[in-house]
Amino acid sequence: MQIILMHSRFTQAKSVTLSSRHVIFGLFSFLLITTLCAAVMAALTLRLASADLPVLRDLVPVATTQVSDKDKYMKENLAAMATKLGEMQAQLIRLDALGERVQGLAGVKPEEFNFKELPGRGGPEVTSQPAKELNMEEFQAALDAMSRDVEHRSDYMNVVETKLMGFKVQSKLLPTIQPVNVAYNASGFGWRLDPFSGRSAFHEGIDFSSPTGTPIVAAAGGVVVAAEYHPQFGNMVEIDHGGEIMTRYAHSSKVYVKLGDIVKRGQHIADIGSTGRSTGAHLHFEVHVKGVPQNPHKFLSAGANQANLAALNQK
Repeated sequence: MQIILMHSRFTQAKSVTLSSRHVIFGLFSFLLITTLCAAVMAALTLRLASADLPVLRDLVPVATTQVSDKDKYMKENLAAMATKLGEMQAQLIRLDALGERVQGLAGVKPEEFNFKELPGRGGPEVTSQPAKELNMEEFQAALDAMSRDVEHRSDYMNVVETKLMGFKVQSKLLPTIQPVNVAYNASGFGWRLDPFSGRSAFHEGIDFSSPTGTPIVAAAGGVVVAAEYHPQFGNMVEIDHGGEIMTRYAHSSKVYVKLGDIVKRGQHIADIGSTGRSTGAHLHFEVHVKGVPQNPHKFLSAGANQANLAALNQK
């Protein structure tokens, strides 16, 4: 290859002859210089990246920055969801314990409602609607909604537990257990012929006949408001059970409690006798609600039904 060079300074044209070796050497030199420049630029970019200079942010492609921001966003969301999941697990543990307490108060058998076992679920697969995948925002929203739902259920269960506990305490304050272990009563509640006068008179309680010294127990828990001798009732005990409910135990031979004592349900409080206006050894038992005498059989029958139901649940 021959190249002719012409210039105003030259007195005559000059020619340069290039062989194929010259051309190949020139191309090789150009490629080598280009490669070296690229290597220098890459090294400079890495050094600037390690120094976190603002200049690099202008040189780095936008796509790389977007990928980095997305990874950072994913990591932050995963950390937040892991924290939320731990809180929900703690709430579920508390909810399980609360459910077991409520279950016990309600008298439900453990095998009928086990909080530690997942309930059975199922159903046909719906192919008419395509499956929808949750994105990160939707998953976070669903997790937050479930956390609030668990918290609300825990509040509801606390209210139910408080109500059941109140009912249980109240039931223990109702005179529902028989004060003496006797199969039948000698005289019922209501109108009858008075054993002394022979005239019709209203009997405000029921009488249980039994030998002198037979134990008398409190029909429910409460506070002793009277433990004294009465001309009509003889040795008498009165117990206030709260809720304006009072029971009276009359004609006792001996009394074991005093005014102001707190007695438990079924506690031995006196012995049967025949003191006061009495024809023989027996217990005269009364129940008053708001000062009005009530038929004790209503309360004793309710207690017998509860005992039978509890026995059936234990089988």
